[in-house]
Amino acid sequence: MPNTMMDTWAGGGETLGTWLSMASTHAAEIVSRMDFDYVCVDMQHGAADYQDALQMLQIIELQGKGTPIVRVPWNEPGIIGRMVDAGARGVIIPMCNSVEEAQAAVSAVKYPPLGARSFGPIMIGGREGAGYFDRANDITACIPMIETRAAVEALDDILSLDGVDAIYVGPADLSISYGYGPGYTDDNAEYKAVLEHIVARCAAHGVVPGIHSTSSLAGDRREKGFRMQTISGDAMAVGVGSGRDLKTAREGGPGDGSSRIY
Repeated sequence: MPNTMMDTWAGGGETLGTWLSMASTHAAEIVSRMDFDYVCVDMQHGAADYQDALQMLQIIELQGKGTPIVRVPWNEPGIIGRMVDAGARGVIIPMCNSVEEAQAAVSAVKYPPLGARSFGPIMIGGREGAGYFDRANDITACIPMIETRAAVEALDDILSLDGVDAIYVGPADLSISYGYGPGYTDDNAEYKAVLEHIVARCAAHGVVPGIHSTSSLAGDRREKGFRMQTISGDAMAVGVGSGRDLKTAREGGPGDGSSRIY
């Protein structure tokens, strides 16, 4: 099965995805029926552990729409190896602040000679069939996170690494690193310049720039050149949707029937 997210990148296209912070196979099934380009299980700040993520990846894969990817808890080869064996077709790796840390991420995601991933694809190998080893490096995305000033300073070296398929900006931590707090401070001139610099360097190296975003920010970040944007998430959708429904009910408005309970 091809990695449609990476295929879209190879054709110069944009991918829009959603984020699963809750350890919920039900949520995974719901969003996987939609037309997101990728669905990411968040094991860093989300609630999913290995067993949860394994089951969620199975559901996303079986729905056959969005590419299943994972954000792992940390840049550690054990959990990265388990998740790519379990079926993650891309791995977002937090806090890659130096070329050495980015190289460690590549090493964990990719098989030799590019990396040092151990062979034992218990789930993904069965789905991919014969020849998986020969294809694996080309259909498994390594996506280091750029979320500190140190990472920005090392960006050209990180982007030069063979095996880095995309990078992913963590806006809150990047903003904190520049002294502006955890908000999505796109309206700050220095921060905006940093984002534009990241995109420009990605373009120079042929690496896809990604970012954690929102539906309202997507247009602006598309214009900046970001080609991977997470624009939705389960926890936020539950909070916003439930708050909207409660407000409508308390104020006696007509509503639109969109939250009907079956």
